[in-house]
Amino acid sequence: MEERTFYLPKGFRYAGVHCGIRPNTTKLDFALVVSDVSGVAAGVYTQNLNCGAPVVYDRDRTPCKGIRVIATDSGCANACTGKEGLFNARKMAEYAGEAVGATGDQTLVMSTGVIGVQLPMRAVAQGAELAAAKLGTSYKDFEKAATAIMTTDTKLKVVSRETTLPNGHTIRLAAMCKGAAMIGPNMATMLATIVTDAALEPADAQNALRAAVEDTFNCVSVEGHTSTSDTCLLLANGASGCPTLTGADLDAFATALREMCAELAPMIPNDGEGVTHLITIDVYGAPDRASAKTLAQTVANDALVKTAICGADPNWGRIISATGRCGVPYDPSKVSLKVNGYLLYENGAPVKFDKEEVSNSIRSNRDVSFEIFFQEGDGKIRFWTSDLTQEYVHLNADYTT
Repeated sequence: MEERTFYLPKGFRYAGVHCGIRPNTTKLDFALVVSDVSGVAAGVYTQNLNCGAPVVYDRDRTPCKGIRVIATDSGCANACTGKEGLFNARKMAEYAGEAVGATGDQTLVMSTGVIGVQLPMRAVAQGAELAAAKLGTSYKDFEKAATAIMTTDTKLKVVSRETTLPNGHTIRLAAMCKGAAMIGPNMATMLATIVTDAALEPADAQNALRAAVEDTFNCVSVEGHTSTSDTCLLLANGASGCPTLTGADLDAFATALREMCAELAPMIPNDGEGVTHLITIDVYGAPDRASAKTLAQTVANDALVKTAICGADPNWGRIISATGRCGVPYDPSKVSLKVNGYLLYENGAPVKFDKEEVSNSIRSNRDVSFEIFFQEGDGKIRFWTSDLTQEYVHLNADYTT
């Protein structure tokens, strides 16, 4: 991506370095995102009861004012690590804050990697110092920070927006995220950092972020496993010079935020470990939105559905069966299904179709679409998932050994 096409908000600096959190490699493993001035922070977090120490640390503090720094390590999740893990999360915030002339109270932290391992604090302290010395304002600096938060990701996941508000002021938003496996969100999913030079009140920032996440990051899955570390943070520093957003200006910001998250979200299952297909599931006519999400998520997480797509098998029975076991009431005689635009099932009965043609359509396209139609109400949703391959099993069978 060329720097001139990527919109970086004013007043932020970025860095990504290798400091040894990930041993026996030179991969970048520590990232800093620093605002030149204090800003408003909001966050949404995993609902897994066994959440990581950084989740506990951040969740107790957001939404809030006065934040300048977001520090992230990759390689150690600092999850299921007891009191020592909580102490280390606070120390990580202190190290990062002090390295850039801020404080631990002005710093939020995120961690990703192996569960049940204590943070190597000497490496964390070194990472904070190294990253502070390399902070910059270019896209390359942003890219290094985004690279440093990756674990098993194979693709960089970054997006940006420049938006002119109704009041005439121009604001920018930029986001980075990571995620390829252990993706089954129930808040946000993976790790994400979103920065903007808009000025927001804490409650408005929290509401906008939560709404954006619900329609995007909360609608992706790889294997349905809600991580211990899922965190999505928003930091708004007001450096654009615009007044604090209200009314139509706040609505315009919220729209831009949601659009940006919607661009990021499918990048995660599309980069799932060993994935050969990105599956987009559109549900229409469910009793309500919550029911639509339940229907879509059940299909998305069904191993038989996922393996069928891996094998380019248009086995529609697995999809229809999955919708019937999720607890959402509907009339089976009024259900229809399309796969890649081909009608396979209509009003509760199979439709004649060319199996080889549909199979070839799946095999020859990385993007696969399911459209599932009910006639129960106006509930609809879009959900993204991936297929399940032998490579996924191989990678995750050997993750810690």
